[in-house]
Amino acid sequence: MSLLASNGPVLETQRLILRPPRAEDLDGFAALSADPESARFIGGVQPRSMAWRTLCVMAGSWSLQGFAMFSVLEKSTGAWVGRVGPWKPEGWPGTEIGWGLLREHWGRGYATEATAATMDWAFDHLGWTDVIHCIVPENTPSQQVALRLGSRVLGQAHLPPPHDTLRVDRWGQSRDEWRARRR
Repeated sequence: MSLLASNGPVLETQRLILRPPRAEDLDGFAALSADPESARFIGGVQPRSMAWRTLCVMAGSWSLQGFAMFSVLEKSTGAWVGRVGPWKPEGWPGTEIGWGLLREHWGRGYATEATAATMDWAFDHLGWTDVIHCIVPENTPSQQVALRLGSRVLGQAHLPPPHDTLRVDRWGQSRDEWRARRR
């Protein structure tokens, strides 16, 4: 039986397929939320019931805003790799492209590859003029992804509750900077 997916585009890169989350992605969302290292900078370890809520938030954002994070699948295996994409909840400090990948897929360049595809999509189809990445100072792997994308620290970000006590740096770049870099 096929489960319904949220409406939205399917993006392809050389190695990845990015599509709106589906109910069948729950095991991947739950694994991401259950691993202390994978979940460390995206809200910490959460039970499966919270992973379900996160999945529903992403699917709901596709319906309400026309964008949210994509589920990222490995083309060669069909494995769920993580979630990457545009994100701007109420009170957020800008138009973010964020990422969170399962630990077993780290170190392969997937975060950079998927984020680059979603940045192209956000600039071309959503009309965004800039993109940020909210990264805590201790998250050096995500800082390296941001640097590979050409982003730089723009200053400190202030997130809405319940994240308002976190110290977060706002990394980012403009659409013009991104396009000049991609040429």
